[in-house]
Amino acid sequence: MGLGGKVALVTGGATGIGAAIARRFHAEGAVTSVTDVNEAAAEALVTGLNEEATGPVSASSMRLDVTRSADWAAVLDQLRAVHGGVDILVNNAGILDMSPLEDITDASWDQTMAINAKGPFLGTRAVMAVMRARGGGAIVNVSSMAGISGGRAAHYVSSKGAVRLLTKSAALIGAPDNIRCNSVHPGMVETEMARAAVARPGAREERLARLPLGRFADPSEIASVVAFLASDEASFMTGAEICVDGGAVLT
Repeated sequence: MGLGGKVALVTGGATGIGAAIARRFHAEGAVTSVTDVNEAAAEALVTGLNEEATGPVSASSMRLDVTRSADWAAVLDQLRAVHGGVDILVNNAGILDMSPLEDITDASWDQTMAINAKGPFLGTRAVMAVMRARGGGAIVNVSSMAGISGGRAAHYVSSKGAVRLLTKSAALIGAPDNIRCNSVHPGMVETEMARAAVARPGAREERLARLPLGRFADPSEIASVVAFLASDEASFMTGAEICVDGGAVLT
């Protein structure tokens, strides 16, 4: 896919969709930086990737709290020092709280917006100059089908809708410098976070009944789309929103 040698930064990369993205980038030969607030899980993933590697070791882990500008600056300083910069940013870190509107606390709203919306904003803002200096780059924002269709968890859908429109703004701003920005909108995926959202008896079956494809996605299926958008094969795509949801937005 033309990702070999590209420097890729994945947020929330220790588990779930983020880990699948990191594995795919590593398999494609990208120099992959796995970032997360869960340092132990990120380190464990990277150790496994490097043990499995048949070529040069190219994965590393760093702690990154996506809500802190200082953390972003530190991570990018490290990538500049070691690799000369970054070519790909995947804003994947996120949280999911399914509380309905009237049950959402101020603290829950603020936390959800900080991680899910402010995080991608800080990351996108921080990498623009770095990518510009390298002649371009690709940003992929992991939103959600809920960022398009809405839902009862007002803080979650608002945060993911914000990511959708942040993507389009960044695409316009980055285009003259060959910086592309696209968003991916997963539906239900077989991750711990999604399984927790359907833990109530019968909830999973209700969701499956509404899905045209009749199943949840494997994280690798989301990673495949992210890898495509990050690659040169998507060189004429920017500002696009790609649903990977089993047809959920159709129902």
